[in-house]
Amino acid sequence: MRHSRTSTGTEHSQRLRRLRRAMREDGVDALLITHLPDIRYLCGFSGSNGALALAAKEAILFTDGRYTVQAAQETRAARVRIAAKSAQGEACAWLAASGAAHCGFDAAHTTVADLDLFRRSVVQPRGAQARGVQARGRAGGARFFRPLGAPLVHNLRMIKDAGELKLIERAAHLGVKLFTDLLPRVHPGMPESELAGMLELAARMHGADGMSFDTIVASGPRSSLPHGRATSRPLPRRGFVTLDFGVILNGYCSDMTRTFFLGKATRRERFAYDAVREAQRAAVDIVRPGVSCGEVDEAARSVLRKAGLADFFTHSTGHGVGLEIHEAPRLAAAEQQLLVSGMVITIEPGVYLPGRFGVRIEDMVAVTGDGARVLTPAPTAWTEL
Repeated sequence: MRHSRTSTGTEHSQRLRRLRRAMREDGVDALLITHLPDIRYLCGFSGSNGALALAAKEAILFTDGRYTVQAAQETRAARVRIAAKSAQGEACAWLAASGAAHCGFDAAHTTVADLDLFRRSVVQPRGAQARGVQARGRAGGARFFRPLGAPLVHNLRMIKDAGELKLIERAAHLGVKLFTDLLPRVHPGMPESELAGMLELAARMHGADGMSFDTIVASGPRSSLPHGRATSRPLPRRGFVTLDFGVILNGYCSDMTRTFFLGKATRRERFAYDAVREAQRAAVDIVRPGVSCGEVDEAARSVLRKAGLADFFTHSTGHGVGLEIHEAPRLAAAEQQLLVSGMVITIEPGVYLPGRFGVRIEDMVAVTGDGARVLTPAPTAWTEL
């Protein structure tokens, strides 16, 4: 297994400092982090089991014995402890003994069962008082853990630092290369699943950790399915093919969609494609700091409204991308979140005529100090094969 560091130890230390500042502003003494992408963001650990315990002056990653070597290699800005039983349980016990008055947790990533474990883990064991462990009991455990008033790590992750931007751009450029290399090999009659398989094999051969999500290949009437997974159906002699995919490279995701045509299109099909392309360009053009996510959505939607196609645009215009394929912010109608330099978002309007055809064009865009930079510069011009 290949383990890649997503950034330097210095960057992880800076992230933890920003998080502690946000904790003080939110009145949080300590923090228990269990969402694995958040853990990777804060200390670099990429394993499948871990809990990051954060007190005022110390951060400890708890994991299990499978990751003894990996945790030591990957973890930055935090100490590592190998748990004898439950990583989460031992992290909770350590936090309870740290002197913190209470500990915050992210309710969005905590199940009822998880919270019960947190509280049971700080019940004082026999002999704990003699060992100097702070007693809290079952009721004390209930008081000790509090849901955060704001998703602190989530908010930090919306704005990418310089190291993250470089990694995201590399992943995006790999996606563009894969698409460019694949397009000449597409032909009618090949199964959608073969097209997806060729793409995914090429991604692995070029060093990708994996795919960001199940590759979407939707052709002919199936192109009207916004998330039509690749099937064994052959590509048609005439019709749209929508290819939506992303790669994970050094932990960071890419996401792009291109739609092309096999055979000769009708005027209606070409009109729909041109309208989506214009909508996508209008949304990209409005991206800059201070613009709301709702305004970006409206920039795309208004073009389709004028074309009489807005009723067939059935999803939001975009989303954030980073360590996860779907992150904040969300670009949708009436969303008030303002864009900030350092955000990475997708712009992906589409139209879907049920049972007939669909079109979507998607790019990843980095918000810059004075506008936007497209990270997936594959051509969007009309393409017939």
